[in-house]
Amino acid sequence: MPSPQAPDTPLPDGPGGPLAGLRIVELGHFVAAPFCTRVLADLGAQVIKVEPPVKGDPVRSWGAQKDGQSLWWSVHGRNKLCVTANLKDPEGIDLVKKLIAQADAVVENFKPGQLEKFGLGPDVIEQVSPGCVFTRISGYGQSGPRSKQAAFGVIGEAIGGLRHLTAFPPGMTDLPPVRTGVSLGDMVAGLYAAIGMLAALWERGKLGDAAGKGRVVDTALTESVFSLLEGCLPEYSALGAIRQPTGSTLPTTAPSNAYKSKGGEWIIIGANSDPLLQRLSTLMGKPDLPNEPRFADNQSRVRNMAELDAEIGAWTATLDVAELEAQLAGADIPATRVFTIADCAEDAQYLARDMIRPVQDPLVGEVLHPGIVPHMGDENAGGIAWAGPPVGGHNREVYGGLLGVDAATLDNLQEKGVI
Repeated sequence: MPSPQAPDTPLPDGPGGPLAGLRIVELGHFVAAPFCTRVLADLGAQVIKVEPPVKGDPVRSWGAQKDGQSLWWSVHGRNKLCVTANLKDPEGIDLVKKLIAQADAVVENFKPGQLEKFGLGPDVIEQVSPGCVFTRISGYGQSGPRSKQAAFGVIGEAIGGLRHLTAFPPGMTDLPPVRTGVSLGDMVAGLYAAIGMLAALWERGKLGDAAGKGRVVDTALTESVFSLLEGCLPEYSALGAIRQPTGSTLPTTAPSNAYKSKGGEWIIIGANSDPLLQRLSTLMGKPDLPNEPRFADNQSRVRNMAELDAEIGAWTATLDVAELEAQLAGADIPATRVFTIADCAEDAQYLARDMIRPVQDPLVGEVLHPGIVPHMGDENAGGIAWAGPPVGGHNREVYGGLLGVDAATLDNLQEKGVI
């Protein structure tokens, strides 16, 4: 969109990519909305992230720190133009409206009703930027009896049914259901929000040609997780069956489990087809195993899963994990040790596909970032132009270069705590 860009404060060049030319204003905090925009920024979208003055997004203080700076933020905020604006101040709201007027889409994850209190509800955004796609992420969605309740990703994982399935099998332990170790519910919602935004922009016309009123994309954490539950709902409705947690196995196929190696490391083996089981049994020195009625087909193997797993576990316990990986790969059986992050960082496959990228971060020095997903097939496929910037790191470029606000006015706004 045309704007009064000042020559002395140009906007920095992004990574390029298929979404270059798409401008998004992020009114996000914590995980879900910022993850949504990070994925889009990696693919070339210009994301302008609006944060509170001074401290910025609370996630800047999350996770391990180096020199007082969050290492997570280095990835979480990468490729974004970070500005500050006090949304409780009319002048701050006015600045944000001017940004939205230059944008194709807005993403937010406040509690439902909060942006309306700030004076930035859907009707205002449509008035300021006709055709703008307004993408909203919240715990329960913008409607329904729970819509006003607060929620984080872990609540979405619980109500979405996932936390029940990540528990140990019934009767095994009194320990609580384990979580995935990352904010999975938030990030799944962020991905759905990105898909919804791009669908609305496609509908609107080739990522930018306004055609009618902009859609409101309404993404709930709970619904995002719930949508991942495979056949759980039809199983319940048709059979009255409530799928129960099964630990490291799958209730629908066997063998597919984690087995201990001689050295105590875990190896995952997925030999859940007749040909794969035949090859595995041959490796184990028990080529007749698949001919036994209890293991003859998948349904039989699922019914006798514990016995089959015991046979496989007895074999894996005789070999080191590297030897197991080599033998299983040689037989073309899906298998791997359980990777730590150190294994990921050194993995030849990840390295070959540029998924481990050294990035120079001015706040913490050189750090490794995960690469761009998905791969898009050529040099104009997105990338990492910069790591997560400091709070208000692009105030001058965005407010000056994009909106044409002069330096004296910006100094005054900063002194008043507006930015």
